[in-house]
Amino acid sequence: MNISIVSVGKLKEKYLKQGIDEYLKRLGPYAKIDIIEVPDEKAPETLSDQEMVIVKNAEGERILAKIGQDVHVIAMAIEGKAISSEDLAENLDKLATYGKSKVAFVIGGSLGLSEAVMKRANEKISFGKITYPHQLMKLVLIEQIYRAFRINRNEPYHK
Repeated sequence: MNISIVSVGKLKEKYLKQGIDEYLKRLGPYAKIDIIEVPDEKAPETLSDQEMVIVKNAEGERILAKIGQDVHVIAMAIEGKAISSEDLAENLDKLATYGKSKVAFVIGGSLGLSEAVMKRANEKISFGKITYPHQLMKLVLIEQIYRAFRINRNEPYHK
């Protein structure tokens, strides 16, 4: 399985990089994982609704440019379907079983995802109603992907 995590913004925090690197190493035997970072749109601290849409659209275009037509897209969105670790494992297993070997998880910037990205998404999932910083979400997501592979292979992993 080829999995991409496409996200807005460059990861700068050393502790997050170390965590992600650790899970990338652990995921090696299970899948090919690519971390794709697109630049965030520079914007002032306070934005009008129209300016927010412009920022999200610019970031969305960068995201969509990194996703092929044959890729199954899963948008990480607070308004998406709330799922458990077991749900994610089952979903990845079904995708692999039915020939969807290219999967991209998409994480938006601080303003979220553009309407175009949401329309391109085959599914929208949420890890709960709380808001995660988008950089931290990368680490949480990659850990959950690792957990999903362990669950699907009936390998031990802490609960």
